[in-house]
Amino acid sequence: MIALGIEIKTVLIVVSVLVFLASGLPVAFSLLTITILGYLFLVGPNALYSIAPIFFKTITSDVFIAVPLFIFMAAVFEASGIGDRMYDAMNKWMRGLRGGLAMGTVMLCTLIAAISGLVGSAEVTMGMLAYPGMRKRGYDKNLAIGSVLAGGSLGPLIPPSVPMLLVSGMTSVSSGKLFIAGVIPGLTCAFLFCLYIGLRCFFNKRLAPVDLSDTKYDWGERLRALKNLIAPIILVILVLGGIYGGAFTPTEAGGIGAIGALICSVIMRTLTFQSLKRAVVTAFRVNAMIMWLAIAGSAFSSLVGSMGVSRFVGNLMQSFTLEPTGILMVMLSITLIMGCFIDTVSIIMINLPMMMPIAANSGIDPLFFAFLFTMTLIIGMITPPFGYALFYFNGLGFEDVTMSNIYRSVVPYVIISMFVLILCFLFPQIPLWLPNHMIR
Repeated sequence: MIALGIEIKTVLIVVSVLVFLASGLPVAFSLLTITILGYLFLVGPNALYSIAPIFFKTITSDVFIAVPLFIFMAAVFEASGIGDRMYDAMNKWMRGLRGGLAMGTVMLCTLIAAISGLVGSAEVTMGMLAYPGMRKRGYDKNLAIGSVLAGGSLGPLIPPSVPMLLVSGMTSVSSGKLFIAGVIPGLTCAFLFCLYIGLRCFFNKRLAPVDLSDTKYDWGERLRALKNLIAPIILVILVLGGIYGGAFTPTEAGGIGAIGALICSVIMRTLTFQSLKRAVVTAFRVNAMIMWLAIAGSAFSSLVGSMGVSRFVGNLMQSFTLEPTGILMVMLSITLIMGCFIDTVSIIMINLPMMMPIAANSGIDPLFFAFLFTMTLIIGMITPPFGYALFYFNGLGFEDVTMSNIYRSVVPYVIISMFVLILCFLFPQIPLWLPNHMIR
C-alpha cells in the first residue's frame, strides 16, 4: 500500500478515468481496472476481497433484477414489428393535418418510450418507419429528422425507464418515485415538441404539405386502425398503473411488462420464432453490457467511497462558498458535457459515486437530484456535436441525411428540453409533486 494524501488520490483517480476512456478500453473494464489497481496500491491487497461481494450484491439487487425484464420487453416490442402497426394507425389519423405526421411521430415515440424505456428502440423503430413516410409526402428533411430524434429522446424520461432504474440502483432512491417524477416533465416535453412543430408548420406551410398522397382513409378505416394501439396502451396502463397504485414493485412490473409484450405480439399476430429469437439475443447482448457496467460502477463507487474522494470533492466545492444551488448547477453542467461524448450508462456509473454523496451532504433532495441528473443525461444524448443518440439516426443509412442535417434538426428540441429542465430546476414541485402524493 502506498501512503498518499487524499488530494493526490483524488487526482490519480480522475486522471486514470480520463486516460482509460481516451485509450478506447470499454468503460466497464476501465472502471474495474481502476478499482483493482486503486485497492491494490492505495488501500491494500486485502481490500481486493471486498470486490466479489460487491458484484454479487449488485446483480442480485431488486433494481438490477428489473433491468433485464424491461430490456426484454423493449426487445420483443422492436423485434415483433408492433411499431409498424402503431405507425400505420398514426399515419391514417394524422396525415390530413399540416405537420400531423411529425407531431404524430413525437406522440408515438412517447408511447413507445412508455413501453421500452430506451432511446435506441424508439429512434430506430420510428426512424425506419416515420422518416421515409414523411419525406415521401414532401416534409422538410430537418423537420422529419428532428421529430424522430426529439420523440426518441423521451425514452429514458418517461417511465418505465432503464436509465432511471440504474440511477436508482446506484443511489438507493426509490425507483417507483423516480419513475413518477419523470411523468409531468416528460409529457411537458412531448407537448412542447408538438406545439413547436405545429406553430412552425403553420407559419411556414412549405415544411409540411397536407396529404400529397392519393390515398384517402374514411372514418371506418381509421377506427379499425385503432385496434393496433389497444394492446400496447393496455400494457402501458397495466405496468405504470400497477407501479403508481402500489399493486406491485418496479421489479414485478418488469416481469409483467415482459410477459405483456409477448401477449401483445401474439394478439397482434406479429410474434414468430425468428422475431422471438431476435428479441432474446438482443436482450442478452444489451443486458450483458449494462450488467458489466453496473458491477464495474458499483465497484468504482466502493473505491471512491472508502478512500473519501466524494467527501473531499464535496468539501472542495463548499470551500468555494458555493450554495447548494451552485453545487447542483456545476454537477449538472459536468453531466451535460459528458453526455455529448459518452453513453448514459457509463456516465451514471462514473459520476454518481462521486456526485450523489456531494448532493446529500449539501442538503439537496436525493430524489430531486436523481431526476435532474437523469434529465440532463437525456439532453446530453441529443446535444451536438457528439451526442451519441444522434449517431443512432445517422447509422440508419439514409442517403439524403448528413450529420449536418442531424445537427440542425435537433437544436430547437435541445432548447425546448433545456427550458423544461430549467423549469424543473426552479420549481422542484414540477417533478416532485406526483411522487410525493402517490407513493409513501
